[in-house]
Amino acid sequence: MSDATITPSEDGPYLVSGPVTLTDVDGREIPHPDPVSLCRCGASANKPFCDGSHLTTDFDGTLAN
Repeated sequence: MSDATITPSEDGPYLVSGPVTLTDVDGREIPHPDPVSLCRCGASANKPFCDGSHLTTDFDGTLAN
């Protein structure tokens, strides 16, 4: 069985690949491609998906250790 992977891109979205189910707050499944880019800057107009808004904001995706 394949594992899902979630990789934060540098100053950009989470890149998710593999067998994952994405659901909304009501538990409905959200169709998505594989791989999928999920917003982590908070500026996307298409949340939870990345729309590239991080490119026009001062988003700093540095991960704290």
